[in-house]
Amino acid sequence: MSFHRPPRRAALALFLAAGTAGLLWTKASADEPLLAKSVCEAQELKARLAADPGLAIQIPPEFDKAYPSLDACRSAAAAWDASTPGPIQPIPFSHKHHAGKFGIDCQYCHSGTDRSRDAGVPSVALCMGCHSQFPSEYDQIEGIRILKQHWEQKQTIEWKQIHWLPDYVKFQHQAHVRAGLACQTCHGPVQELDKLYLVPDTQWWQYGLPTQKLEMGWCIMCHRQNGASQDCLTCHY
Repeated sequence: MSFHRPPRRAALALFLAAGTAGLLWTKASADEPLLAKSVCEAQELKARLAADPGLAIQIPPEFDKAYPSLDACRSAAAAWDASTPGPIQPIPFSHKHHAGKFGIDCQYCHSGTDRSRDAGVPSVALCMGCHSQFPSEYDQIEGIRILKQHWEQKQTIEWKQIHWLPDYVKFQHQAHVRAGLACQTCHGPVQELDKLYLVPDTQWWQYGLPTQKLEMGWCIMCHRQNGASQDCLTCHY
């Protein structure tokens, strides 16, 4: 068991400070170290110990693992944070972790976006192509367990749609991708977001009138700025 104890007075002060931050690990008294009850809690405690060598921590052997990583733990938690904008998805998938930290190209998961009107949604098989190769310790993250459950039961993942247009708007992904428009233009800085939501973007007409993202005026302004057609039949047919 990994164990580290500072002087009693220092431990008490650190515990009180940690308590205000809403930590998940437990401490029975001022004489006892902070106790990790999962691998993710152990990773957080290790990070805190690296920043403050005087911190008293206790990590049981079953939680003293290299994986899941601290980044993976934090991203999964942030992706299911109900206090942040956006819907809670069936799986706490973090674009920040996948597209940001590891630089996975958008079209690796959303394949066919450069050839199809609709953006492809990754299959469970595609996700498992990577995650089936990861150490079993990653199952500590609930989202990984849910993914594997879908795989075993041959179920699709019912993602909640965030970017939505009415049926009478014939938006074509392939036309925009081929024109060199970045995904972030409409979807926001996904590589920086653990939890996706409709990132606000207000544009202003020359007459001082505002238009919001995905409104018709917002799209028309983008067409004007990029020299694209403004004919009604471009999007309505």
